[in-house]
Amino acid sequence: MSVYVDDAVTLWRGRRWAHLMADTLDELHAFAERLGIPRRAFQNKTSGAHYDVPAELRERALELGAVAISRHRDREQVRAVIRVAKAQGRGEHQ
Repeated sequence: MSVYVDDAVTLWRGRRWAHLMADTLDELHAFAERLGIPRRAFQNKTSGAHYDVPAELRERALELGAVAISRHRDREQVRAVIRVAKAQGRGEHQ
């Protein structure tokens, strides 16, 4: 099982942001906690179960073992991870 962090490409409020996703919700929440991200930052709406992380926290996630995935180079893997995240967001179990 893995935790993934995509490219920090989303620009919002003058910062670049990435998405932290995982194979399971338990892994996702535990990893976010290790990064110091509060549970209230969890998102599970239309884009699936994830946490938004700023670019500098993305680097820390990679140091802690998150798998870097690129929306440009790893398109099929990103799609698979997002499918799992969306299923988790709907309450489905993988």
